[in-house]
Amino acid sequence: MLPLLHTVFRVALLALAIYFFFLAWNIDVTAWLASAGIVGLALSFAAKDTLANLFAGVSIVADAPYKTGDFIRLDTGERGMVTHIGLRSTRIVTRDDVEITIPNGIIGNAKITNEAGGPSTKHRIRIPVGVAYSSDIDHVIETLDGVAGGHAEVCADPAARVRFRAFGNSSLDFELLCWINQPADRGRLLHELNCSIFKAFQREKIEIPFPQHDLHVRSMP
Repeated sequence: MLPLLHTVFRVALLALAIYFFFLAWNIDVTAWLASAGIVGLALSFAAKDTLANLFAGVSIVADAPYKTGDFIRLDTGERGMVTHIGLRSTRIVTRDDVEITIPNGIIGNAKITNEAGGPSTKHRIRIPVGVAYSSDIDHVIETLDGVAGGHAEVCADPAARVRFRAFGNSSLDFELLCWINQPADRGRLLHELNCSIFKAFQREKIEIPFPQHDLHVRSMP
């Protein structure tokens, strides 16, 4: 931000110096100003995308919707850790270790989800799971709580919670909600928790149903 202001200040001083030089020598600056206006208009049309990116970059620096090190997701699908915020573009590194450079003009018009935002740096993950209607719901809740509590990277504070969400078509629908320290670890921890839930349900004889449809065939006379 400071280098840009420094450059703008120097250009403004140079323009004023030239203007007063013309006045001191009684040179008519009207034609010069008209020509400069035409040139400036042509340049603004030619560089409209660059100017849009610059103005969006200034807005991002001033508004600070994210900062370097935050894990963000755009409504255009990009998701990763912010490594650089410039006046023209923002660079993020995805979980595939691929660096993406996104023009600030696109980010300025996008919906940004900052997974590292908020007063806490922790990130909550949700794991939906369905069980058979014959299941003991207290046993299901206890088993899911045990899976979350037994994982070393699941935060103890805030504590994990299990919620009975709905009566599904073929299952009782529960959801395990727990907190982790790093949003970047979300994919790996979802994998590990899903594996642990499946093994715990097998061990505790809790059935995970699959969708079923009854088909009735009626013979036509």
